[in-house]
Amino acid sequence: MSNIGLILEEKSADIGNFLVGRLLPFREKRAVGPFVFIDHMGPAELKDYQNMDVPPHPHIGLSTLTYLLEGSIFHRDSIGSALEIKPGAVNWMTAGKGVVHSERTPEYLRQTDKKLHGFQIWVGLPKHLEQSEPSFHHIEADELPVWEENGIQYKLIAGEAFGKKSTVPVHSKLFFIEIKTKDIKKISIGSDLYGEAAMYVLDGTVNIEGNHYGSKQLLIAKNAQLCEFEMSENATVYLFGGEPFEEERFIFWNFVNSDKEMIDQAKVNWHDQNHEAFPLVPGDEDDFVPLPKSILNRKP
Repeated sequence: MSNIGLILEEKSADIGNFLVGRLLPFREKRAVGPFVFIDHMGPAELKDYQNMDVPPHPHIGLSTLTYLLEGSIFHRDSIGSALEIKPGAVNWMTAGKGVVHSERTPEYLRQTDKKLHGFQIWVGLPKHLEQSEPSFHHIEADELPVWEENGIQYKLIAGEAFGKKSTVPVHSKLFFIEIKTKDIKKISIGSDLYGEAAMYVLDGTVNIEGNHYGSKQLLIAKNAQLCEFEMSENATVYLFGGEPFEEERFIFWNFVNSDKEMIDQAKVNWHDQNHEAFPLVPGDEDDFVPLPKSILNRKP
């Protein structure tokens, strides 16, 4: 009997200069543990005249996790953070009651050819933290737990697993793990996982119960503790999941919350540019992503 409960194909969306592959949410699966939204950005080859420019936009009720494989993004937010994220590092921003941030190609790269590849992830907050003050943490690549076992390379990007704990200050029990192999390897790590679990195959293939799965597929396990698979040569996979929340999380545009009224109020606040609820981003005050007119009066 297969342990794979669902196989989801990555959905691509063109957001300007590159494609983003939506991994979560899907109609069949709205969340995996506390993970409510995962985008796979790129890999994209950007010309000297092409740049990433995501103007200031709002969030509530979630933490964002940005993890790059290639390229660079300059992050600014309404808390006052302003820094560049490079491959292997983690940007962890908790929106709480409301935060605004922008993501752009750094100035020194804007007239050169460049690459961009990585993950943009939203993690829901426990109910008691949905109205907390916003916060921001940047974790350098060399601060994350990295180890090798039987020729298999592991990196614990966020959360807890394998008796280890990432330095990313998460707010609930979760895991986000990178696994790499140079040779064909069998992996049996179910006893180290918990809650719900999903796998994204970035490079190479995985063999699960005689079936091969390649890139652009998200595999969701029926039982995280039965997680066994064989990785091909030069394969890279990402495992994410953890304990799901008791309450449903609603997602509407850039807002996540267990209370639909909070989402409705956030829509009004952003539409009205209420800077008490959503402060300006220092250094990026002259631009913003408007609330789409089609959703102002639409209910979550």
